[in-house]
Amino acid sequence: MRHGIAGNRLGRNSGWRKATVRDIAKATLIRKRITTTEAKAKEARKLVDRLITLGKKGTLAHKRRAFAVLCDHKLVSDLFDKIAPRFSTRNGGYTRIIKLATARRGDNAKLVFLELTERDSLQEEPKVKKAAQKKAKKTDAAKAAELSETAAKAEDAGSVKKSAESPKKEKKPAKRGIGIFKKKKSEE
Repeated sequence: MRHGIAGNRLGRNSGWRKATVRDIAKATLIRKRITTTEAKAKEARKLVDRLITLGKKGTLAHKRRAFAVLCDHKLVSDLFDKIAPRFSTRNGGYTRIIKLATARRGDNAKLVFLELTERDSLQEEPKVKKAAQKKAKKTDAAKAAELSETAAKAEDAGSVKKSAESPKKEKKPAKRGIGIFKKKKSEE
């Protein structure tokens, strides 16, 4: 009998189950929204909420506990510096599960979105980055045009100097192969 045993086994042994839930939690923190099955989302939601609570506390001990789960320094620093501060006024409920209308083809599993609840500020950041990239491309194009003009001018001036100088010897092409793999002159 399973008295007092909570949680879904997900058809895996304990090591595989922990790895599955950890990977889903990492993907949720990185991508902010993922598609997965309902059972996996319900299990991963517990871990994501616990990690964000650790991030809100922000001590070194809590960073170490989060790293023990996530095993990624960059993700832990993002969790403590960017993700957790968004939830500073919220007491729990950091994730939401949205059921999708269609089931997965093949095994008919119920699919859901698992996402972080605070997404408004996240959607504005990529727009700023895209605008900055467009400006950078325009400035890069202008710089490239300037460089091509100066190169053309330098080439015109260089051709006059080259005609006055004596011609230099051409370099021989490098030989192929090294060591025992060199071709002998008789084989060429």
